[in-house]
Amino acid sequence: MEFESLIYEVKDHICTMTMNRPDSLNAFGGTLMRDMFQAFDLSDADDDIRAVIITGAGRAFCAGADLAKGSDTWEGHEDSLKGTQKGDGGGELSRRIHRSLKPVIVAFNGPAVGLGLTFTLACDIRIAVKNAKMGFVFSGRGIIPEGCSSWFLPRIVGISKALEWCYTARVFRSEEALEAGMVSSLHEPDELMPAAIKLATEIVENGSPVSNALIRHMMWRMLGEDDPIAGHRVDTLGINARGTSADAKEGITAFFEKRKPNFPEKVSKDMPDYFPWWEEPVLWPEQKD
Repeated sequence: MEFESLIYEVKDHICTMTMNRPDSLNAFGGTLMRDMFQAFDLSDADDDIRAVIITGAGRAFCAGADLAKGSDTWEGHEDSLKGTQKGDGGGELSRRIHRSLKPVIVAFNGPAVGLGLTFTLACDIRIAVKNAKMGFVFSGRGIIPEGCSSWFLPRIVGISKALEWCYTARVFRSEEALEAGMVSSLHEPDELMPAAIKLATEIVENGSPVSNALIRHMMWRMLGEDDPIAGHRVDTLGINARGTSADAKEGITAFFEKRKPNFPEKVSKDMPDYFPWWEEPVLWPEQKD
């Protein structure tokens, strides 16, 4: 599929999505937003894809929302929410990434501010080039952070650092993001994508796609629970469902044969019956009528 503002490539079970508006520093307009939604729909439906990498073309990762209208950027925005759109575009994108069935890695190749930073919080692992500029600059523009960042950011870096960055609206460097735990490693520019591909390859070669889809949603969704019993219930369902699966047999066989596993099950057709469990309460047998 061809995209207007996105380069979509699949190689060795890794999907690379490159935001491709370098003349505007990959700022989000309607076309790029639509391209991103469609790209995640494609990656979820393609069993050949086992990991996703997001990066940017040119010298920036993403400059945030397209501010070509200047001070009139947000005029009419409230009216647009009354139509078919379910909410702010950044929040919709973050929620779409949150629903992804594949692990998602972000490779910050340059500056990332505003929406260009908030949507990445819904991804799983972030790496960056050294000295990249980053910022949650919303308060300095007279608005508030979007992209569901009020949910994601405190969970990633803690409430104090999240508020410091958002209150001050200051631009910081990727070194500070590393110290706060928002990114996991820093690289020279020519080493960034090789590092992202190496990490994605580890996921591809070592993990079951079905298990990783379950793990992704288990970890993220447990952040909203208030007692470990919620994890225990889902763990129990998962172990019961996966313990006798074809993937489990292959994983154990590969371990004893000292080789890489070749997991046969597919995300498109082999997810266990209890998935998605969050759409209905997970009950112990004695809780059921």
